[in-house]
Amino acid sequence: MPPADTPSPSAEHVPAPELVSAPAGGVPRVTDTPAGLTACARALRSGTGPVAVDAERASGIRYGQRAFLVQLKRQGAGIWLVDPEAFADLTELDEALTGVEWILHAASQDLPCLAERGMTPDRLFDTELAARLAGLPRVGLAAVLESRLGLTLAKEHSMADWSTRPLPEQWLNYAALDVELLVELRDSLAELLEEQGKLAWAEQEFEHVRTAPPPAPRQDPWRRTSGAQTLTKPAQRAVLRRLWQAREDLARHRDTAPGRLLPDSALVAASATAPRTVPELRATRGFHGRHASKEAPRWIAAVRAGLDDADAGQAPPRHAPGGSDGPPPHRSWKDRDPLADRRLKTARPRVARRAEALGMPTENLLTPDTLRRVCWAPPEPLTPESVAEALAGHGARPWQVEATAAIVTVALLDPDPAQD
Repeated sequence: MPPADTPSPSAEHVPAPELVSAPAGGVPRVTDTPAGLTACARALRSGTGPVAVDAERASGIRYGQRAFLVQLKRQGAGIWLVDPEAFADLTELDEALTGVEWILHAASQDLPCLAERGMTPDRLFDTELAARLAGLPRVGLAAVLESRLGLTLAKEHSMADWSTRPLPEQWLNYAALDVELLVELRDSLAELLEEQGKLAWAEQEFEHVRTAPPPAPRQDPWRRTSGAQTLTKPAQRAVLRRLWQAREDLARHRDTAPGRLLPDSALVAASATAPRTVPELRATRGFHGRHASKEAPRWIAAVRAGLDDADAGQAPPRHAPGGSDGPPPHRSWKDRDPLADRRLKTARPRVARRAEALGMPTENLLTPDTLRRVCWAPPEPLTPESVAEALAGHGARPWQVEATAAIVTVALLDPDPAQD
């Protein structure tokens, strides 16, 4: 048996990834003046090829999901780090990049906060989505760089408070590295997708992400409070609704994440016990610290308002009125519609096998929601053409329809027999 420190035979043939600890051109200063923004726009406009883009948020620290730093890199322009808080918007940069392809990793996470600043791409390449479609086992930026380029990044500040000013030099180095290698990674992934015959599919997916509308406002967002399902009495739900809104209003006013004021567990505990006095409130689990004590009158007022709502018959129902426009949860299908249950149980593994054959996750071939909707309410008459139309109507892209319509049609026409 070889010594413990002897490398395995396979390890001998896999060179360790090369560490990239800093951008090749150094870390630029933060652009936070009108003159600097104009210089950045000028440089980006005169550059060539696609532009690598990233954004840093302060999720869990500040209210909302706005960008606190925008990173850009383009051939001939170098890396630019822009402080969006210093400007009314970044439309000057957007105009400089008209017609230019943007490269982002996990674009759906950053596009909304960039759009808030007036920046929207005309064309898009998403390296994370490309890696999924190509069937790479890990799709985080560091993992994809290691797989495709044999490089790894020095990443140490992913949980930093990006609203800090001034930003430490080490953080800026981290941020610059996010765009340092995106162009090379894009080219490598495009080549891989072309070899696999998937590049046209990927382009459809990128366009879908680029043109996706912003999500609709959530109905009754207070219902998403962790632990809310334990509140079974109408008065408890009424109190939770008022407490959640009071916390939301204060968080917005103070520009801080709601959970930093009070955790969800505190809202649920107060909703369950309905403390009516400050001493009772302070004895409630989770109501400790500066925000709980200083704002005690606010929380007590919210509790009382919730109880008044309940007394007036205005407590919210246990479930959101109207609910989703989609099918019910699948766990209820066997009792509510056994045939639909059989359709889904037939179609789902067949779509999964098709995805495996294509070398990609099943959800990238066809979203579970799309499949559920078609299985719950198939088109009539049931033909390959009507199924294809139904899939497209639920958001499937042309390549997805072409790859799955026949499979789904057969499953809908001839579902497997029910099994006990």
